[in-house]
Amino acid sequence: MPISDRIGPHLPALRRYARALTGTQSSGDAYVAATLETILIDPSAMPEGGDDKATLFGLLSRIISSLPVSMSRGAGSLRPGVEAPFDLSGVPPLGRQALLLATVEGFAVDKTAEILEEEISVIRALLDAAFAEIAAQTETGIMIIEDEPLIALDLAHMVSGMGHRVTGIARTQAEAELLWSDSRPGLVLADVRLADGSSGIDAVNTILSRTDIPVIFITAYPERLLTGERPEPAFLVSKPFNPEQVKVLINQALLFTPQTRAAA
Repeated sequence: MPISDRIGPHLPALRRYARALTGTQSSGDAYVAATLETILIDPSAMPEGGDDKATLFGLLSRIISSLPVSMSRGAGSLRPGVEAPFDLSGVPPLGRQALLLATVEGFAVDKTAEILEEEISVIRALLDAAFAEIAAQTETGIMIIEDEPLIALDLAHMVSGMGHRVTGIARTQAEAELLWSDSRPGLVLADVRLADGSSGIDAVNTILSRTDIPVIFITAYPERLLTGERPEPAFLVSKPFNPEQVKVLINQALLFTPQTRAAA
């Protein structure tokens, strides 16, 4: 397949990423153009049989490293003309890159480390620091619907470590609906099968009938949600879950979901 055909589908994401790093589409496109020129001069920079998207982002990252990014007004916006609800200027350049690769572009932590040519432990530390910076700006209450005590405590510890508040833990549908009414959280982490045989799906549907808040399902039964019918959940994690994946999804849910609407 011609290199142009392999690159084409990934250019919108590459431009979005470069724009978010630099703050303007023009400066971001300058980095993207330099990346494409590198491939034009040396086609071996895009070897066949690999992960074309990761390779492209890796090339762009190397160019950014050689020509450091200067944040300008509007940096952190995720789409041209749309300001993000947080300020990335306090996050170091490499941390911004790791954050955007993981949350906006959906790369796993190990793939992000590969793109940035860093150790996985370094990327984890950078992401934790970036998440803490964002939590300081978007701190919210997070409600947990989970009937397994150890899993619930693990999630609560993770949420607190990110800088957010745990508004409570519910083990049944009835507890979940009452807890939401009492605490009005900004995000819900929900299991599907609950302690008394009731449904986390039903609990979430009741909550969403009264307010608009992001929900992340964490379940051993993803097939009960991935039915091929709409609507399907935007955020879904299978058990046993990777804590890093959950952290990324929490940030995605908070950053890219419109502000919640208070219940009537």
